[in-house]
Amino acid sequence: MFEGIYVAIPTPFKNGKVDEEALKNHIEFLIENGVSGIVPCGTTGESATLSYEEHERVIALTIEQCRGRVKVIAGTGSNSTAEAIRLTKFAEEVKADGALLITPYYNKPNQEGLYLHFKAVAEAVSIPIVLYNVPGRTGVNMLPETVARLSDIDNIVAIKEATGSTNVATEIVRLCGEKIEILSGDDLTFYPLLSVGAKGVISVTANVLPAKMVEMYESFVSGDISKAMKLHLELYPVSKAMFIDTNPIPVKTALYFMGRMEKEFRLPLCPMFPEKEEKLRETLKEAGVL
Repeated sequence: MFEGIYVAIPTPFKNGKVDEEALKNHIEFLIENGVSGIVPCGTTGESATLSYEEHERVIALTIEQCRGRVKVIAGTGSNSTAEAIRLTKFAEEVKADGALLITPYYNKPNQEGLYLHFKAVAEAVSIPIVLYNVPGRTGVNMLPETVARLSDIDNIVAIKEATGSTNVATEIVRLCGEKIEILSGDDLTFYPLLSVGAKGVISVTANVLPAKMVEMYESFVSGDISKAMKLHLELYPVSKAMFIDTNPIPVKTALYFMGRMEKEFRLPLCPMFPEKEEKLRETLKEAGVL
């Protein structure tokens, strides 16, 4: 259902408000470069600081701009189950292709709490749901055994696996088989995860180098493993640079260098220090982006 290169897009801001023109232009840039889908209002989209109205507007505008040319997986997660249900119902109403739901952060639910949270959201809607496991940001790790339980729910169809562990991905494949698709949530380990059964990626790097990410994926699935490996190694320095500071600070800064959006964040995120900016700029120059 969700295979290929999906792009976790930043939310452009200008003078404190969502910059809708920059958002639409960036989506067009990504579609023109062959991506499979767009993912608004995730971690990269600074969803934690968007108001309900902004969150819903960004989702609706993304769907409107894509016009069915690529799929849209809307970020609708929250650490409140009721809020996650509200946002996921909205995504369903505006005809998103799927909803991405992060594990509840800060609350630190146990595995049963995680199961009940996602079960409650899934039962409130019919839209396909993509689980999102990123313990480095949430403080809670959803175990493969919990993913396997959730995979028995009809509209839970995929997981964005961002532990960066091929062992975790392999265990999910072993326990779930084809009941759930794995999408890499970590650009640095996307290539290795393809080798253990991942079907695609929800990528930060693809904001900057979409065509090369698409080429790497297509090379792998067509059986040209040596070319895919070569492209993985070419992409690797940029993928590392996307995380020299807290995401989405580096990618938004890179897109500012590329003239795609303003270098504007919402507190508690802030611009990176000049020495990191310079390191990022040099990496992008070496990669031929600038």
